[in-house]
Amino acid sequence: MTPDQPSINLNKYISDTGICSRREAEKFIIAGRIKINGAVAALGNRVKKGDEVLLDGKPVKGKEKPLYIAFNKPVGITCTTEKHIPGNIIDYINHPVRIFPIGRLDKPSEGLIFLTNDGNIVNKILRAGNNHEKEYTVAVNKPITDDFIRKMRNGVPVLDKITKKCEVVKISNFVFKIILTQGLNRQIRRMCEYLGYNVTSLRRDRIMNVSLEGLAVGKWRYLNDKEIKHIEAAVAVSVKTEEASFTDAKPRPKIKKRK
Repeated sequence: MTPDQPSINLNKYISDTGICSRREAEKFIIAGRIKINGAVAALGNRVKKGDEVLLDGKPVKGKEKPLYIAFNKPVGITCTTEKHIPGNIIDYINHPVRIFPIGRLDKPSEGLIFLTNDGNIVNKILRAGNNHEKEYTVAVNKPITDDFIRKMRNGVPVLDKITKKCEVVKISNFVFKIILTQGLNRQIRRMCEYLGYNVTSLRRDRIMNVSLEGLAVGKWRYLNDKEIKHIEAAVAVSVKTEEASFTDAKPRPKIKKRK
């Protein structure tokens, strides 16, 4: 090892992976359970990039840096990690790190979806009871009436439940915007179908504080530090889905007027 190659104490290297504390790592070393590049390690050993560290013959790997991606999914891409399915989202993005989508968008739908390698945050974001907003622009097959808007706002039967109250705004005769805080399977399409309408196009424009602004269809970007901090704060106190998915304890969200 040359002087310009950075190294780290073995016990710190092991503890930084999250498998144990430094003190526990020292016990592993003393017991002869750690090897560096095939040799039994000793207290005080240091490791550098490229060294192979084994605990009981199995590699000790560091934690992957969390990645958070915003992707503007095109119509036709399937939100699945099953790579044998043609048009799957993983092959489309082709990221070198193993990532997976947070939630899903139907194949005929387009718009914003998050992908990550951080399993800890996934369920917290998906839990509908936390009122995490998702905003959509939806086109339907026939003129939108005031009665349609009223019923969509107040809730309709979907999958043996009444959907939570939500904000719905008519944009034109055939287009409306809606903000949901639920994640029921094909929720918007089912809501419309119950009222006798068919969705002709559906785009998710926003998830919480992250929007599609500046992100072309088929393109992706990393979330910035401000966006990540906002999301982490929003999911810091999380409740179980079944406890709050179908309650309306908080005021309905408002659609922000865009310039």
